[in-house]
Amino acid sequence: MDEYESLSHTRWNCKYQVVFIPKCRGKALYGELRRHLGEVFKKLAAQKESRIEEGHLMPDHVHMMIAIPPKYAVSQVVGYIKGKSAIHLARVYAERKRNFEGQHFWARRYFVSTVGRDEDVIREYIRNQEIEDARLEQLNLWR
Repeated sequence: MDEYESLSHTRWNCKYQVVFIPKCRGKALYGELRRHLGEVFKKLAAQKESRIEEGHLMPDHVHMMIAIPPKYAVSQVVGYIKGKSAIHLARVYAERKRNFEGQHFWARRYFVSTVGRDEDVIREYIRNQEIEDARLEQLNLWR
């Protein structure tokens, strides 16, 4: 947790919890697309000298913990990942589904929060999110 990284004049440990959704919160992240997208996100993050520490693709949103060097703005890296992944999805999956329309796959908004000392709690939350969502859905069946 207290492992610091280095740039030429900086020691840093900047990690963020990021959540973003497809347009209209459609459940578009299924099957082959879901398996493929994780690797795409990792490659795009590496191009901005960032690293995805933890991540989970739910059917209707992406939830990740990402380490971003202080020389980049969070909005710059998240925008880059969302934009380039949307272009990639349009090229690879456009012939299969009409609703993948290039750069308009992701909604414009996203949620970001600094991780700080709660890194272990956030990692656990991201890992177990699907189980927790299923449990809450079961509870709602009785209402």
